[in-house]
Parts: sequence; structure tokens; C-alpha cells
Amino acid sequence: MSPLSIARPVRDCGSCELRSLRMFCNLDAEALSDFGSIGVQANLPKGAKLFREDGPSHGVFVICTGQVKLSCTSREGRTLILKIAMPGDVLGLGAVISGSTYEVTAETMEPTQIKNIRREDFLAFLQKHGEASLHAAKSLSEEYKAAFFDARRLALSGSAAGRLAGVLLDWGRAASCGKPEMRFTMALTHEELANLVGSSRETVTRMLGRFKRQKLIQMRGASILILSPERLEQLSA
Repeated sequence: MSPLSIARPVRDCGSCELRSLRMFCNLDAEALSDFGSIGVQANLPKGAKLFREDGPSHGVFVICTGQVKLSCTSREGRTLILKIAMPGDVLGLGAVISGSTYEVTAETMEPTQIKNIRREDFLAFLQKHGEASLHAAKSLSEEYKAAFFDARRLALSGSAAGRLAGVLLDWGRAASCGKPEMRFTMALTHEELANLVGSSRETVTRMLGRFKRQKLIQMRGASILILSPERLEQLSA
């Protein structure tokens, strides 16, 4: 049975606490009502695939809770983790708007709640609401900028420590939602984290230990608290 077979209609987007965090949730009353009337909601287990690289773009996915890993694979079978998507992120947007295949594979990293909107319904929604279309353009622009900064970090950062510091800062800022405390749950293994920053598992493990000893971060199990964002920023520059 497909994980999406347990989906159910969603009509309560107006009360969603993520409204102020992401573009497609922060709409006017009429657009928000229409947005809430389309799509289905599903609770997915860890390891569920939302879509696969080069698969047909059948819809967009809004993350309500949980985390989703976005990755691509080379012809030689090497997998590169591109991003960890967070609550409020809209996945598959570019492929759905352009009518192309999905560029990446999206896989849940923990039990995750998503809202799936069929391509036809989503495009009709954008056509009806100009504000939502503008939000879509802004969201695509943000995706482009994020991809550019990630590529620059991997290509130009002079050290594994700098690349790792940049990733930890990005996750801390995303999880804090503007609050002073930057705490998040590390859902990646050290091997996956090494893949994300272009390093080895041994190096990542060593760097995390070094950051902990230098009181840049605090680690308790999978929970990480950024203690010194300024020093991490200096490392990642």
C-alpha cells in the first residue's frame, strides 16, 4: 500500500501555525480558503518516497511537520544530498510549473505530515490567484539562491570545518524561526552529513567533536544547540 493511500482531505490551512513562516501559507483570506480546499494530507513513516528523480511531476508537496531529504544520484550510483527540507517548504514546485520531471528524489527522514496537491489543481489555483503566482515566483527565486549559495559553499570553502559550520548554521537559523535559541534535531547520520558537505564520515565526526570541545555547539543525542553562531559564521566565511 502506498503511503499516500492513507491521505485525507485538508481544509484547515487557515489555522495552520506555519502560516507566517512560508509563502504559500501566508495568503489573503480568499486565496487561503481555496488553498485549504485542494490537496490531501498524509502522515508518512520514515523512509517514504514523495517522488523520485526523473519521475513525472504529478504534484507539489507542502511539509507540515517532519523533515525530508532531497538527493540526486550519478550514473555511477553515487548519491549526493542536496538539502534537508523543513516544515513549510513546498517541494516539486519547479517541476510542476515547468511540466518537467522531478529534479531530485524526496525521502522522509522521520515521521512526516505532508499536504499533496495534484498538478492540475495547483496550476488552476495559481491561475486564479495572482498573489499566489507571485509567491510561487518568489519561492522559485529563493530555491535558486539557496542552490547557488550551497554550490558556492562546496566549491569555495577552504575547509571541511567551514562547510560543516555553514550547514549547522543554516539548520539552526531555519529551526529557530527568528528566536534567539538555535536548536535543531540532527536527522542525518555522520555518513549522510559528510555526503552533504563533501567530506568523509571520519572528518565530520572529528569536526563535531572539535566544535563541541570549543563550545561552539552543544550535543545531546541527536539534539544540537548552536552556542556561538558568530564563531561558526567566521569559520564558514
